[in-house]
Amino acid sequence: MHGPAMSSWLLMALCGVTGAYCLLRMRNGTQEERRTARAEALMGFGMAAMAVPAAVVTPPVWGWSVYVVLFGGAALRALWFARHKGHHLHHLVGSLAMVYMAVAMAAPGGHTGHGGHQMAQVAGGLPLLTGILLVYYAAYVLRSGARLIPVAATVGGGGGPTGGAWGARPELALACRLTMGISMFAMLLTL
Repeated sequence: MHGPAMSSWLLMALCGVTGAYCLLRMRNGTQEERRTARAEALMGFGMAAMAVPAAVVTPPVWGWSVYVVLFGGAALRALWFARHKGHHLHHLVGSLAMVYMAVAMAAPGGHTGHGGHQMAQVAGGLPLLTGILLVYYAAYVLRSGARLIPVAATVGGGGGPTGGAWGARPELALACRLTMGISMFAMLLTL
């Protein structure tokens, strides 16, 4: 890596491509699978926008409030759907983590961190919360990576059981989730 700007660009590109793939996944599957793909696309594009280096675009002060409202709404939606499907609890954690990072970046008197954004340096609960989220995402990445290995070995080279439809490949959906987990871990690490 060539410093924070290069890693921010790479993180932005990775999250943007992941969000785009999630949009592609919305074309296939059941209503629940499309709902999951929508939530993951929002997360991917939100993370990509948050990773843009501040030297290129300095977000306005009110921009972080937009993140809080957007991902606060996504958290409420994930909480609603978590009644029926446990995977939405992960979306709830992700949305709340985005709210947390937006609040930390908007707080005055912070220090420069990830991508040159201003982040709060608040004593007390925030380092503990960051640590808890880091542990959660580390465990999530390890679990997702372990689940990806057997799926990739079973699919083989024939394009998979769906005839190669890009939006319906389960191993790519798992890789998408793994990528977002790693990206979230990297973003939290810089707080």
